[in-house]
Amino acid sequence: MKVWEKAENCLSGRRAVLLAAGFLLLSLLPLLWLGKYNVMCIDDYDYGRRVHDVWQATGSFAASVQEAWRQNMDFYQDWQGTYISCFLMGMCPMNFRYDIAWVVPILMIGMFASSSFVLGRHILVRWLGCEKESASLAMALLLFVFYQVIEAPFEGIYWYNGSTHYVLIQSVWFFLLTLASGSLWAEKRGRAYACCGAAAVLAVIVGGGNLVTGLQAEVLMAFLVCYAFFQKKDKIAYVIIPFLTGSAGFLVNVLAPGNGKRGSIDMDEGYSALKAIALSFYNTAVFAIRWTPVFVVLLWLALLPLLWKRMKASGKDFSHPVLVTAGAYCVISAMFTPTLFAVGMVGLSRVDNIIQMTYYLAVLLVTAYWLGYFSHRKRREDGAAEALGLFLERAGSRMSMVCLLLLLGVWVLTADKNTYTGISALRSVAKGEAQTFYQEAMARHALYTDENVTEVVVAPYSARPALFDFTDLSEDEGNWMNLAVARYYHKDSVRSVRSTSKDVSP
Repeated sequence: MKVWEKAENCLSGRRAVLLAAGFLLLSLLPLLWLGKYNVMCIDDYDYGRRVHDVWQATGSFAASVQEAWRQNMDFYQDWQGTYISCFLMGMCPMNFRYDIAWVVPILMIGMFASSSFVLGRHILVRWLGCEKESASLAMALLLFVFYQVIEAPFEGIYWYNGSTHYVLIQSVWFFLLTLASGSLWAEKRGRAYACCGAAAVLAVIVGGGNLVTGLQAEVLMAFLVCYAFFQKKDKIAYVIIPFLTGSAGFLVNVLAPGNGKRGSIDMDEGYSALKAIALSFYNTAVFAIRWTPVFVVLLWLALLPLLWKRMKASGKDFSHPVLVTAGAYCVISAMFTPTLFAVGMVGLSRVDNIIQMTYYLAVLLVTAYWLGYFSHRKRREDGAAEALGLFLERAGSRMSMVCLLLLLGVWVLTADKNTYTGISALRSVAKGEAQTFYQEAMARHALYTDENVTEVVVAPYSARPALFDFTDLSEDEGNWMNLAVARYYHKDSVRSVRSTSKDVSP
């Protein structure tokens, strides 16, 4: 009994939050350590070329920013309307210093983890009545699991262009939603004004980002306005203002001339609006199964006793569980719609990262809501709810501790050490794969920047971390990747060959 009492103490209060936060940081350290060997790649070259040229010619950061905005306006007219994403992608840090790619995982993990934590904790506390420390504990554990099973680690953590367009913009949206919702709950008018003003500015940024996040923002902000209209009419202006600024930015995005021009030359054909919506609902179920492995189920089971206890003590009214569940399903489904409508497909890894996190948040919050619903029903109304409650209360810390221990066991002892990102990153560094890859990448960069070499020939990487699964250069110098690198460094050609030669980089 003493063992379980100690376990219960560890799973409650500030100590539990500190332990979970420390464990989360410990699990992220290998990912950040691997980031030390990160390099520029793929679309970073195409979007960064003009800014890089200006920086090389002038050494002026201000002039580089101006060039990034000019390029952004050219893209708006000729290629795509995402006026914030295109500007940020042009400002790739590696344009100014090639060996600074280690800042990318720090930025992406820092923004996405903190924004997800803040939003999830806010909803649990303000909307569901959860105690703050328990909400923090749940979010820390959720983030640990997410980063270990993230759909596309390279595209969501290490690749600047792809993660900026999706992960960074989604992070801004999570902060925006927290602020907009916070303005409804703010007791002081000054705080409500501040939240509203900040949300209005961030809404313009989100509106100019990727269309997946933009559509999600439109749907949820509309829900928030409707809620304010029926429940908090005196504060409805606080959410209408960011809703309008965000909608204006989103319209500027989707109505860009470049979208039409790009569509006219794009060979991919999307589905009709109705079919895209229908397929979105179907794919939500498909990907929900894919994103719910045993690893995730164990966390869910571990959190059930905690959530039951906190929801039972909550003073909120959990009277619409079916509507809440349906609403969450619709929000996730809406994130699949843009790619189905535009290119007729799902499964774009850099997009799936943000949908996956939204799904995990939805599962946590909907589970808490249903537990609140069951725990607030009168015993005579539902014997099953009473039985569930008695089981969770009796199992309590024992159930949570067993599930968490199993979770750790699965994480550490899984046969394929590349299954979970933290273990994979640690393995790549320990085996020297990351160091060898980085040395060879820097050797390539030396050739790229050598003014005496106009036709660059490199060897394929002899080692590469499993998480760095980007497309490498081709033997065909006309390949788009080869052309992007050649244009960036002003070379006549760049290609990769398998045979070793004195003019081939190691």
